[in-house]
Amino acid sequence: MNRVIRELAALPRDARDTLFLLCVIGLILLPQIENLPWWCTAITAMVLLWRASLSVQARSLPSKWWRIALLALILGATYATHRTLLGRDAGVTLIVSLLALKTLELRARRDAFVVFFLGFFAMLTNFFYSQSLLTAFTMLLALLGLLTALVNAHMPVGRPPLMQAARMAGWMALAGAPIMLALFLLFPRLAPLWGTPSDAMVGRSGLSNTMRVGTIAELALDDRIAARIKFDGDRAPPQSQLYFRGPVLTQFDGREWTALPSWARGAQWSPNLRVSGEPVRYEVTLEASNRPWLLTLDASQQPPAAPGFEVAGTPDLQWIANRPVTDLVRYRAESYTQFQSGPLKRAGGQLQAYLALPPGTNPRTAALAAKMRADPALANANAQAFVQAALRRLRTGGYGYTLEPGVYGNDTADEFWFDRKEGFCEHIASAFVVLMRNLNIPARIVTGYQGGELNGVDNYWIVRQSDAHAWAEIWQEGIGWTRVDPTGSVAPGRIGQTQRLQPQPGLIAGAFGSMSPTLAQNIRAAWEAVNNGWNQWVLNYTQSRQLNLLKNIGFKAPSLEDLAYVLLYLLVGASLAGAGWTLWERSRHDPWLRLLGRARARLAKAGLQLPDTAPPRQMAQAADARFGPAAQAVRDWLLKLEAQRYAPATPDSLSTLRAEFRRIAWPTDNPRG
Repeated sequence: MNRVIRELAALPRDARDTLFLLCVIGLILLPQIENLPWWCTAITAMVLLWRASLSVQARSLPSKWWRIALLALILGATYATHRTLLGRDAGVTLIVSLLALKTLELRARRDAFVVFFLGFFAMLTNFFYSQSLLTAFTMLLALLGLLTALVNAHMPVGRPPLMQAARMAGWMALAGAPIMLALFLLFPRLAPLWGTPSDAMVGRSGLSNTMRVGTIAELALDDRIAARIKFDGDRAPPQSQLYFRGPVLTQFDGREWTALPSWARGAQWSPNLRVSGEPVRYEVTLEASNRPWLLTLDASQQPPAAPGFEVAGTPDLQWIANRPVTDLVRYRAESYTQFQSGPLKRAGGQLQAYLALPPGTNPRTAALAAKMRADPALANANAQAFVQAALRRLRTGGYGYTLEPGVYGNDTADEFWFDRKEGFCEHIASAFVVLMRNLNIPARIVTGYQGGELNGVDNYWIVRQSDAHAWAEIWQEGIGWTRVDPTGSVAPGRIGQTQRLQPQPGLIAGAFGSMSPTLAQNIRAAWEAVNNGWNQWVLNYTQSRQLNLLKNIGFKAPSLEDLAYVLLYLLVGASLAGAGWTLWERSRHDPWLRLLGRARARLAKAGLQLPDTAPPRQMAQAADARFGPAAQAVRDWLLKLEAQRYAPATPDSLSTLRAEFRRIAWPTDNPRG
């Protein structure tokens, strides 16, 4: 390592500065790797390494034909990948590629400034895809790196150490931090101008309005956070009651469940929600999902208060926004964990969709239903008795709960009940609903999340994608829809406790966990609490919170106009403070030296160049030698200035000499002889 450092220090300054700039560019582009096409990452890395080798070997840059060929290749590949040269993804691909190509013609400072500009822009594009704390920290380092390179480019003489430029860049960033903070707190958030662009074609959540048997098991491998919940007063319901409702699935083709289309749901039907007990009030911070539904705890009478969204309910108790959730969103809701819903009696064909099954599928499950109906113990039994009989079969029939049940065929319910006897929550819920429908009991599947874990650092409940769950709802005469979670009969620990089927941890996580599971858990909780603070106070700093800030400082009914005025006053105040600091800084310099400098500038204007270190007597002699009698007044004044400094008994004060300086007829460029 020491040898490498010595070799880098021995490089010419141009090569050293170029290598530093290339490293900064690499840091800027590093978070974009997962968002870029593979060929873009490969070409960018190749070009940056090529440019670095040219600098180290002091070889000439490639001709313009190389750059033109690479540009044509990149344009063609971009269009082939994105089918356009416009838009977010195509634009970012081009910006990254052009930034790399520009380094191949990095010859003069002017070229470096273009690279700096493209670097700042490329740094901004990272936030198009992620506004996480880690991304922000990485871009802060990249910002300091770019500022260091920019400062270094303005030091044309010698070989100034990079640490000197880095210190100056750090002070520049600190000086701009108060203005940045004021702009963040007070610049009006005006949607849709405020915020980072979102691509409607990219989704991040695994929950969908369809469920193929086996897909939720894939979500259990995803440890990303789906939502954070903050209960008022930190009074959370028991984990067994934490069911966060998502899409309700009704139609079944033998392998896949789908939601009823809006026209088939019957928009005129009322959910007829009947609640009891005390409501639970809470705040949800929902991660981007590219889906229009807003998760709420079962069940909510009123729509969630989500700023910027119009929210409507469906007859199956789901809340749908007027547009997909493509960014982090925070909203408040109120729910009742004790509820019933739906019609109390069968009327017309409104429940027929919840009895439909594809003909000829799952014959053994149909035979099981017929056997249960013929059982004397269940003669004239109601729906609840059949439900208990099915749950008893799950508890005592040797059924298991697993993430890897194998690939199911077309008759998924038959395979679960009679062959495999193991599965994840959607296998169990799907087989249960098929059995209920064969028993002429209306039933449907509800997907969402169940449970969660409490982060003891910030007291937020964290709901992960691995908490994705599927359960059933059955309809009973005189009662309506009620929840039945058959997974609890197969694996009681899955409901109401923290027991989850976890995938094998990675190498690093496994090493930490094997050394100290508690340490790994505490580090994870602390990191997620810090991330949550970033989400709450930075990403979710909305217009309403801006106005609340004004209320806290004395405004009774703040408006956007008040925000603008406060911001304007702060900026004007900062400008005046900067001007005052500049005047104060100037006053700290020696006024005698400033007056001597003014005299030196006057003589230079007349054609007499003198070194900055020349004292007044030397300046007087040089003026007398060049201008002769025309410089008599200047010579006398310079000698008085010298005496004022080194012979304090002189009657001439500095103010007197300053006034005399303005009256002197300074010579012009007309040397004697």
